[in-house]
Amino acid sequence: MQDADRIGPSASKRRSPQDDNSSERFVGEGVDECWMDFDGARMRYLRAGSGLPIILLHGLMGYSFSWRYTIPALAPLRTCYAPDMLGAGFSDRPKMDHSMRATALRVLKFAEKLGLDSFDLLGTSRGGAVAMCAAAESLERRAPQIRSLILVAPVNPYSAHGRRLAPLCGSPLGSMLARAVLEQFPSMYPYWHGRMFADHSKIPAGSLDGYKAPLAIPGLFEHALSIVKTWSVDLRALEALLPRLGSIPTLLMWGTKDPAVYFSSMEPLARFFPNAEKVVFPGVGHLPYEECPEKFNRALIEFLKRD
Repeated sequence: MQDADRIGPSASKRRSPQDDNSSERFVGEGVDECWMDFDGARMRYLRAGSGLPIILLHGLMGYSFSWRYTIPALAPLRTCYAPDMLGAGFSDRPKMDHSMRATALRVLKFAEKLGLDSFDLLGTSRGGAVAMCAAAESLERRAPQIRSLILVAPVNPYSAHGRRLAPLCGSPLGSMLARAVLEQFPSMYPYWHGRMFADHSKIPAGSLDGYKAPLAIPGLFEHALSIVKTWSVDLRALEALLPRLGSIPTLLMWGTKDPAVYFSSMEPLARFFPNAEKVVFPGVGHLPYEECPEKFNRALIEFLKRD
């Protein structure tokens, strides 16, 4: 493993300056907390399991915590790498290009630094858009190879919600409004977090605390705003690259009550993946890996075993 420091019981003194008790609280049993020097910043990621590698990409305002139920299920089958992408989670918050393509290129660089020649790639929400872009870049470069794509309610050009949001947030007025909303985010976070679940009784215990923990590190809202600013451009770029991806084995997963990336966009997106498998979670919101983790993990593992 190149340019990476693993943090564990045998290396407890080798810590990033931002590696404090807050980050350690959200590392599950049997999972290593690791740090990588990356473009002059320190990026945190979790590692667990054995077997062929899979990289798991979180969504906007998420981080590796999103995969706390997925990693233990995958660990017997795959070596899991779950990064806190730069600007998110407990990673550093450098001022840099956080557009979809720039983030996708960092995903490929992350894989190269880990010494991976090929890997499966799972992305949710905005991480799903990044995953599709990374796959297109991988096909063009021919290395590292992405063996399969797992897209969980990925941001895409065919969700009406996204089409309305993109031009608004790309405008000067929209940017000001987005900043105002983000500045109020800490107090509104319980509301926004709850909206991602169709059934509030299925919100896991400790979920809200886990997602709020990185808010203590300055710069998270600026990072989110930098992503929002390129949203419209990113959607156009994504639509242009989709025709290249049909040859990649793909699994599409969606909750029918998704309030963030509408379920109605699944079929228009699936046209570009003619051999894709589809898994639908009736009555589930934007986070099926948390709202119905057993069903989610079972479908994911079945796909990976067939692939």
